[in-house]
Amino acid sequence: MLLFQLLNIAFSLFFVTTALNNSRHPTIASILIAVVCATTLIISKLKRIKHLYQLNTHAFIIGLLWTWHIISRYREFQSYGNEFLLFSLMIVFFISAISLADSFTAFCLHSLPPALAVLLLDQFHHSLILLFTITIPLLSLRLHGIMQKRSESFTTELVNRLKEEREKFSDLSMIDPLTGLFNRRGLKNKLNNLTEERATSHYIVLLDIDHFKAYNDNYGHTMGDNALVAVAVAIRDAVRSRDIVVRYGGEEFLILLIDVDESYAVARAEDVRQAVLDLKIPHMFNDKVATHVTLSAGVAIMADSDIQASLTAADSALYLAKSRGRNTVEIAIRQPPVSNQLRMAGRGHDV
Repeated sequence: MLLFQLLNIAFSLFFVTTALNNSRHPTIASILIAVVCATTLIISKLKRIKHLYQLNTHAFIIGLLWTWHIISRYREFQSYGNEFLLFSLMIVFFISAISLADSFTAFCLHSLPPALAVLLLDQFHHSLILLFTITIPLLSLRLHGIMQKRSESFTTELVNRLKEEREKFSDLSMIDPLTGLFNRRGLKNKLNNLTEERATSHYIVLLDIDHFKAYNDNYGHTMGDNALVAVAVAIRDAVRSRDIVVRYGGEEFLILLIDVDESYAVARAEDVRQAVLDLKIPHMFNDKVATHVTLSAGVAIMADSDIQASLTAADSALYLAKSRGRNTVEIAIRQPPVSNQLRMAGRGHDV
């Protein structure tokens, strides 16, 4: 819009100056073109109207003014005939092609009135040349618009694909490649989303495969990976779809039970332990003892204000399960609130 206004002002002033230098009166149309475009430009700068305010209407009005100018001047330059009309038409198309290339409608509204006027004034004596002059810019602009739309469509499709790939890789970066479970980054992302929700309580179940180092030593790492995958599937199938299952470490897993109470959390941890035992994966962890792959589990409530403390509590409960013979579930002892501890300490001091 800005370029359109400036070009029209420049060419209208050119015709006004040329007329004055040759002791002729400039046409009213050429003066109006400069006035209208300058006024619109000033208003646009003052932000009283939008930058692209009524582009089509503005282009049509200026096109009519150029038509008026061509008709008025043709009476004086009629002796020059085709040369004057062709020159005038080229100027109008030049302005349109330079400044209205992105708007085919505005291009036509600005260019066609002068083009029709030129054809009529010429009385179709040089119609082939004039039609060629008119048609080529219109076809070129139309082809440019089609190619631009295809380019924009291709760019949009490419951006959408890149977005999908980014989301895909983002998801993959939160997934453990061996088991297909969330990794620690995935857990962190889920915890961030979970803290925004208000629920009654969540529980953490920390699990560890018993004597897994001995399993790898006896059966090799390939069999160890197969065992990990089987255990991961058993854990995932034993919990709800809304619960979050994570491969927390090498042979450690974590379950985040969403919106449950303590009895449900313990019962679900027992279900997971039994599901892994039911896999009946042979496990000889020394020369004298042969058994099956088992899990030990520690359960702790998740404190919203201190996730690390909840993990530490679950890990302590897991350590207790290991020390009590493995293949068992232990729940962390819930610490009383600090205010209660202070109150109990005060009572003891009084006694």
